[in-house]
Amino acid sequence: MFENREQAAEQLAERLAGYNGATPLVLAVPRGAVPMGDLLARRLAGELDVVLVHKLGAPGNPEFAVGAVDEHGHTLYTADADRVPQDILDEERRRQQASLVARRRLYGLAPIDPEGRIVIVVDDGMATGATLLAALRLVANRRPRHLIAAVPVAPRDSLGEVAAVADEVVCLETPENFISVGQYYRDFRQVEDAEVEALLAARRSEPR
Repeated sequence: MFENREQAAEQLAERLAGYNGATPLVLAVPRGAVPMGDLLARRLAGELDVVLVHKLGAPGNPEFAVGAVDEHGHTLYTADADRVPQDILDEERRRQQASLVARRRLYGLAPIDPEGRIVIVVDDGMATGATLLAALRLVANRRPRHLIAAVPVAPRDSLGEVAAVADEVVCLETPENFISVGQYYRDFRQVEDAEVEALLAARRSEPR
C-alpha cells in the first residue's frame, strides 16, 4: 500500500537513480501520473512531458479497459474487446481520440521529441496494461535510445507484454489477486487538467 502517488514516485526514483545525469525524458500518462512524472524528472534531472493515450472502456463499465487509443488514432485492443460489438468500439475510439486531441490543445505545448533519448514512460499503475502498452508503442515508434516502463504496481501476468515493448521495466509491486490500481493507494485523488497544465508549464519555463 502506497500512501499516495508522490511516495510511489519517490520509490521509483530510487530504483531509477542510475539515470540521474543522463537527462532522461520522463513521459507521464495523464492525468494521474503527471505529478509522479514531475517528481521523477526533478529527482533525475530530466525533462517532463506527457504521452497522450486513453483506455477504451467496456460498455457499462468504463473503468474496465478493452483497449487504448493514442492522439493519432493508433489503437490497441485487449482480448476482452472480442465481446464488444465493433460499432461500439469504433464510437468509443473516436470519442477518446477526440478528447486527446482537445487535451493536447489545452496543454498548449508541442511534444518533446523522444528520438535518441533515454525515455521513461510512467503511469500510476497498470491493470490490463492496454493504456501503458499503447503509450510505449507510440514512443517506441519515435526511436528512443532506451525505453523504460515505470509503474508502482501491476499484476505479474501483464508485465510480460510490457517487457516485449520496453527495453526495461521497473515495477515496485506485483500483488496476487489484483483488482484495481486504486486499491493500492491510501490517497488516490483525481488529478485535474489545471494541475497538469501548471506542472508542464513550470517545467518548460525552468532554465536549462
